Amino acid sequence: MRIRHILVILGAVAALLGSPVADASAESRRGDLRPWYYLSLGTSLAVGIQPDAGGVNQLTDEGYADQLHARLQASQPRLRLVKLGCPGETVAQLIDGGGRCAYPHGSQLAEALAFLRTHREQVALITIDLGANEVEPCGSLAGLDQACLNQAFTDVAAGLPRVLRALRGAAGREVPIVGMNYYDPFVVAWLLGEDGRRLAEAASVRSAMFNAMLKGLYAGFSALVADLAAAFQSEDFTPVPGAGGLPVNVILACQWTWMCAPAPIGPNIHANAEGYGVIAEAFLAVLPR
Repeated sequence: MRIRHILVILGAVAALLGSPVADASAESRRGDLRPWYYLSLGTSLAVGIQPDAGGVNQLTDEGYADQLHARLQASQPRLRLVKLGCPGETVAQLIDGGGRCAYPHGSQLAEALAFLRTHREQVALITIDLGANEVEPCGSLAGLDQACLNQAFTDVAAGLPRVLRALRGAAGREVPIVGMNYYDPFVVAWLLGEDGRRLAEAASVRSAMFNAMLKGLYAGFSALVADLAAAFQSEDFTPVPGAGGLPVNVILACQWTWMCAPAPIGPNIHANAEGYGVIAEAFLAVLPR
């Protein structure tokens, strides 16, 4: 009788462990109900910078990371956004610190690596934008500084692989890392007459070269690339019918950034809310399904 009693108890336990309630309890014990994280790194675009009415750049919750998170969260309600980006950040500052933002671990990269080590099994996505603050000071609506651009290309080519190597090592090979290329805000120089049109075309060529370099650097670390240049049609100077001969790239740059806004708001290279939405869609388009 004692053996039969034991067998009955074991049978009941086995039945319980096979029930949906027991399975749910086991999942809870395994931590399957913990949050997932989307880690956003980079520069002013990553934190949604836009100018206020006085032309002063402000952090917003309308950046591409915010809008991408909202789209992803619709089907992944446990996904949380962690924004570590910093306005004005260069590649060197992201690695070593010294930019506008203070981080408990000393730099944006160190902060990201610490987060990844702590939440290694919970990170669903990493996005990053880098390089804009190396090249942006080299151009304006008045002209381009080729020596400055040459140095910017060199600095990004040397530093970005260090960042990607560290992130890939900390995140593992399964976590998607998605970088981005850049739209060209300086194509709006086309609006400034003949000299401006030549400048716009020259800026477009340099921008395409920079984007090609970024694509190669990201590919070396199995990182995907959101194609902002294609989304903004930055290389397309085709006139739009009924738009007074304005090229499509100029129209979109004016529509999706603050470059054509009147002073003191513009010209400002940052995207507006609609433009950040376009950027978010470019990221979404390359994410694994």
